[in-house]
Amino acid sequence: MIHLERVSAGYPGRPVLHEVTLDICPGQILALVGPNGSGKSTLLKAALGLLPVTGGQILYDGLPLEKLTPKERARKAALLTQSRNTPSIQALAMVLHGRFPYLSYPRRYSREDEAIARSAMARTGCEPLARENVAHLSGGQRQGVYLAMTLAQDTQTVFMDEPTTYLDIHRQMEIMSTARGLAQGGKAVVLVLHDLPMALTTAHRVAVLEAGALALWDTPENVYRSGVLERVFQVGIHRMDTPQGLQYYCTPKGL
Repeated sequence: MIHLERVSAGYPGRPVLHEVTLDICPGQILALVGPNGSGKSTLLKAALGLLPVTGGQILYDGLPLEKLTPKERARKAALLTQSRNTPSIQALAMVLHGRFPYLSYPRRYSREDEAIARSAMARTGCEPLARENVAHLSGGQRQGVYLAMTLAQDTQTVFMDEPTTYLDIHRQMEIMSTARGLAQGGKAVVLVLHDLPMALTTAHRVAVLEAGALALWDTPENVYRSGVLERVFQVGIHRMDTPQGLQYYCTPKGL
């Protein structure tokens, strides 16, 4: 488990996150939602040790994050970033980068490393693209490759920063299915999402950030009933019971 205790973080001269306390638990999906600039990506970077905290502490299974080496951190938590460069490299070679935390110098992949990479590609549906150049793939195909690289890192916790951005609805549903599968397998999954209905139907817990502070961290049911989403996002949040379960949708405020 990763525990954030009154964590504050930001950039020189620009504080962003203010005294956030929450847990990231194995077997659960945590959705981070909030308006642009509310601190979602900053929280991810701080939780991964990519951004120093200015207050509070972060514990990985009871150990302070700063006590772990970069390699130890990379074996515990992986990040699917929101934006990235597109290198001219074969997809399988890209996915194998996820094995770096387990290699010594010079980096030489074992049969086990390649098997783990190919398994990750099969899980995200991109194994047929193993020999394709990543630079020549579509946006959705590239996202599958990068997600496979994240899974190949084989960590207890997986962070995904806006993983469904620019993807068609089918790909979005595939990403959410993968997230649910990871949680069912015992991993902790953190999703930064702008799609509120998706967050409410997918997550076990929802953390609502507002101006860098934690407005609420609770179950989707309690978050929905609290009215905090309508206040923070200035929209109407509604739901209906369907044969597939509760479905949520948004409308302009007042409708």
